[in-house]
Order: sequence, then C-alpha cells, then structure tokens
Amino acid sequence: MEEKNTEKRLDFIREKITNELASNKNGGKLLFRFPPEPNGYLHIGHAKSICLNFGLSQEFEGAGTNLRFDDTNPAKEDQEYVDSIKKDIEWLGFNWEGEPKFTSDYFDQLYDWAVKLIKEGKAYVDDQAADVIASQKGTPTTPGTNSPFRERPVEENLELFEGMKEGKFEEGSRVLRAKIDMANPNMHLRDPFLYRIIKKAHHRTGDKWCIYPMYDWAHGQSDYIEGITNSLCTTEFEVHRPLYNWFLDQLAEADKTRPEQTEFSRLNLNYTVMSKRKLLQLVEEGVVNGWDDPRMPTISGLRRRGYTPASIRNFAKTVGITKRDNIIDVSLLEYAIREDLNKTAPRVMAVLDPIKLVIDNYEEGKTEWLEAENNPEDENSGTRQVPFSKELYIEREDFKESANRKFFRLTIGKEVRLKNAYIIKGESCVKDEDGNITEIHCTYDPLSRSGSGTEESKRKVKGTLHWVSAEHAVDAKVNLYDRLFSDEAPDSRKDPETKEVIDFKTFLNPESLQVIEGCKVEPSLKDNKAGDNFQFQRMGYFILDQDSTPENMVFNKTVGLRDSWAKKN
Repeated sequence: MEEKNTEKRLDFIREKITNELASNKNGGKLLFRFPPEPNGYLHIGHAKSICLNFGLSQEFEGAGTNLRFDDTNPAKEDQEYVDSIKKDIEWLGFNWEGEPKFTSDYFDQLYDWAVKLIKEGKAYVDDQAADVIASQKGTPTTPGTNSPFRERPVEENLELFEGMKEGKFEEGSRVLRAKIDMANPNMHLRDPFLYRIIKKAHHRTGDKWCIYPMYDWAHGQSDYIEGITNSLCTTEFEVHRPLYNWFLDQLAEADKTRPEQTEFSRLNLNYTVMSKRKLLQLVEEGVVNGWDDPRMPTISGLRRRGYTPASIRNFAKTVGITKRDNIIDVSLLEYAIREDLNKTAPRVMAVLDPIKLVIDNYEEGKTEWLEAENNPEDENSGTRQVPFSKELYIEREDFKESANRKFFRLTIGKEVRLKNAYIIKGESCVKDEDGNITEIHCTYDPLSRSGSGTEESKRKVKGTLHWVSAEHAVDAKVNLYDRLFSDEAPDSRKDPETKEVIDFKTFLNPESLQVIEGCKVEPSLKDNKAGDNFQFQRMGYFILDQDSTPENMVFNKTVGLRDSWAKKN
C-alpha cells in the first residue's frame, strides 16, 4: 500500500502507521473508525478526532474509515443525534466507508460472546446493587473484595443471564460482570460490568432488548467484528486498554485482524465547556437557543456562527496530534476562521448603528453606481456596483462634533474619504431637544471619486468610512456573538473555602449575545443565500443566518477583524 501524500509525517500516530505498512502488518490493510455516541451534537473536540480518523483514510492509499454509532444506552440516544452527526461529518468534507454502522448491529453477536465467557467461567451474574459493587472495588492502592456471587455455578449464571435478556428482572437488580482480578492495580480489570438492565425502547431495535452492553465490552468487539486495524481514541481511555486487550484475548481468532488501540490527547479549549452533559443542560434550561446556537462549541453552532469546514480542518492541523494533554487558546480557533475568510469572504458595506449623513452640495435625486472591489485578497473575485446618493448612513461612532487629533473619522471642519466614493468635509449637525445628534451635514469634492485618476482623487486623508445609500439601504438584524463564558476554565473552578467545584453556569458571559435591530446594509446582499459569508468592512466577519429572508435579513457575527479579547486582557 502506497501513501498518497509524501510530505513528512511528524506526529506519532502517522509514524506508527508508516512503520506498520513497512512491516506489512495486517497485510498492509488500514481501516479506522469514528465511533460517536448519538446522545448529543458533536463539538469542536470531536472535530479533532474526525479530522484525524477520516483524514488518515484520505492520506493513505486504500485505507478507509468506518462511521459507527455507539448506541448502547437507549435512555440517552436519539435519531436526531444520528442525523446531526452524519451531517457534521459530511459538512467537514469527509466520507465514511460503506453504510454507517451501529453497535446495535452487533447485539446478537455480543450476547453470544457473553454466553461463551459465562460457559468458560469468565463471567457471572451479580445480584448486588451498583453502589454496593462500587464499594467493593477498593482503591488504586488497595485490592477490591470479591462479590459473594463470583463463584456462582455456570448453569445458574446462564439461566439468570437468559432471564435478564427476557426481561424477568427489574432495572438495577442484576448485572453481568467479567471475572478477571479484584486485586489488579488497574481498577478497570476488577470484574467490570458487561451488561446492565435498561427497560427502554431503543431508537433502532425497539423493544427487542432490555439488556445493553457496556462501552468497554461493546467497543473493542465492534472494532474486531468490523476488522478495524487502528482504534484511535483519546488519552482518558489509556487505562481502559488492558481491558480492551483482555476481551480480545478471550475472543479473537488467530487468522482475523486484531485491532490495536492507540491514544492521543483530547482537545481542550479555554473559555469553553466540552462536556455533552453540560451542553445538553444549557440547551434544556434555555440558556442557549438550541444545539446550533452560534455561541455553542458544537460543530452545528460553529457552522451557524460562520465557521467554514476549511477553517476547522486547518485548526485541527495546527493543533496537531500529541500524547500530552494541554489547553488550547480559543483565539487560535478564531485566528483560523479569520485567515480563511480573509481569503474568501466578499467585502460589503453594512452600518450597524446608523446615523444619517446629508451631502449638501450633492444633486437632489441623483444616484451614482460606484465600482467596489469584492475581495482584494482574491484577484478573481471581481467587482460590484454600489449605489451612492445625497443621503447616506454612516456609523454613529464615526462622527464627533469636535474631537482631538487622534480621532481620524468625521468631525466638523475635517475631511475623510467615503470608501469607494468621495472625500467629504464635516459642516454641521442637527440635534434633538435632548442634545443628541440626529443628522450630520457635509460637503463633498466632486473631483475626488476613488479610482477616477484625478489629482483630487489622489489626495491623502487620514480616515476612511464605510457607508450605505439611505435610499437603497436594506434593513437587517445583526446578532453580535461573543464567548459564552467569561472565565478561562468555567467547569473546573473551585470555591477557595469549600474546595468544591463551582457551577459552570456561574461564569456565563452576560454579553455573549447582543441583538441589533435597524441595521442598514447595501442592496447587493439581498441576492445572497443563507450560509454565505461576508466581511462587513471595518466591522468583522458575518454570515447570513438560516432564519434570514429577503424581507427580514439576519446576520450573525462570526469573529472580529482582530482579537478583541487580547486587547481586553
């Protein structure tokens, strides 16, 4: 098997695979898998694993990656999550091998193998409650205590296990355990659970089963059934590897591919919560507007926020694959999307806090169509026509009646350039009875139009403002999103007195969403569709939201032009 990509592979997993190919391990076969549990939406941490497992099958000739749903807990799983996971993987630009697979496809085989272990005296039914069994586990430095049911006769275990399968016993009344070693230093080998009773309908198998396999029992055997060669998982499963191998030792046949587990560091981001349980809590309590809320670290939330597949893949590549856990600064993720959108997003003009600007010496009723560059970073992006008229909108903060030398925007008696248009000079302003400015008046130099080639057009002024023609402006709503949490480690802070972990919701950022109505955008934006990305000049990057319509346009802020958090800190 030859590699498609000849560039040097630096991370330890790719080095390991290259060495395996050189030694013709498994006959040169490579098959990976991505095994999510369908109990929530995928987040940016899963994206790292997706990019690794599916990326490897793109890099190595003849390799493949299975998508297998670890659907062993019907109490938490749902078809909605299955569908969202498939959508996320495809959106990121990856394809799985054949049809999606499910651990539930293997329930019959797993049950038969459990019976085999019972017959060989390697598994037994325990009648004790889970908390009692937990109390017998011991500690990492002290051995556990054998269950009083550990030496049950094989025939009795077979009969009880059959009864568990047939629904004769209540939830929590019995479990099937592997008989390994209650004194083993690795507590995962101290007679772990194989099956528990759950009397809930499964999203695929319905009411066929009322016993369900535990992760450690189902995972490795599913890898084995599928012929997985490299089972890649995060470092918290390193202590599970001896159990993974113990099960394979009991069941694997010499002439079949035996999977090998390798661990890599999980993705940890500051200012972010990655626990699916906690993310579900935010959704269910209405803290956010669903799993795809643009403040969420879910892939669907990032997509709605305006992140692109390329930006997430590049982020995963930059983070890299290591064995050591560390905290990645979320600004690196924000940098990845800025870099991508800077190259690809059209530049447009939008005014978020509009105030009217009247050009006193511009002809009444006249409209000019001025040429504007779509993206200076892309020479093939072309240009567009934007309307210019006597009355415009500019940002309220771009005008001060009087200002110091460091204010390079519009003020009375000073000149600025209007982007793609003319040089103007502030003349006066109109105020309401409370002294608030409601309208600005200026004059323009008719010979100073950008790109006209005149001497006047080449004059240098210090400020350039974006604007929108009042007559042609389109109303829009803009959602300004910020980080959901204001603390770097929202789910691991401890109370200095009690030493207990503080509720992560304590650190929710009250300014994570600001909704702005009455924004004004240039008319070309009406021709775009949901999911299109833009740079609002001088403001940042935005995406047209899925709830937007031509009559009610909605934009979500993806990220600012610069890292504003770095400035705050």
